[in-house]
Amino acid sequence: MLVYHSAFDMYHCIYRLIQLLSNLKEEYVELERLRIWDYYLAFPNEMAKIRYEKGNKDIQNLFPKKYNPYEAVIDNRIIFEKMKPYQMTAIKTLASYGLIKKDYLTENRITKIDKILFDNLLKNYEPLSDREDNIIRIMTSYFYQMPLYGEKGLKDRTNLLEYRYDA
Repeated sequence: MLVYHSAFDMYHCIYRLIQLLSNLKEEYVELERLRIWDYYLAFPNEMAKIRYEKGNKDIQNLFPKKYNPYEAVIDNRIIFEKMKPYQMTAIKTLASYGLIKKDYLTENRITKIDKILFDNLLKNYEPLSDREDNIIRIMTSYFYQMPLYGEKGLKDRTNLLEYRYDA
């Protein structure tokens, strides 16, 4: 049986990364943080499983816990690791086109080169759905301000990556 999911499609991953990076207000984003963002853009129902900080009920209420057996992710860490080759290939493609700096692996962060080129690419895409737009806005603002490493960091709250051995 052949099953397709956009999480394992390199071209759709490029599309998701362009959407995320074009809405990023900061100069750069860490590689692991961008991968986490891409995971939640591919699986929006998983946003309800994030452990949010206390006092952020408004963000938590945007993603109610509804069970849909067709969108269930059995083990989010395994799926996240299976997405890694597609994500890294998509990032390499963006670097080869000159959209991001090529030294992303040595710096461990993605830096946009040309904002105008991102804007021109977005003109070719259809507008995002409200849900996708909300996810991207929350990821590039609220989750950008959250620390990535350590206890109560993004890696800990999402439980997608190990945080205990971070420096």
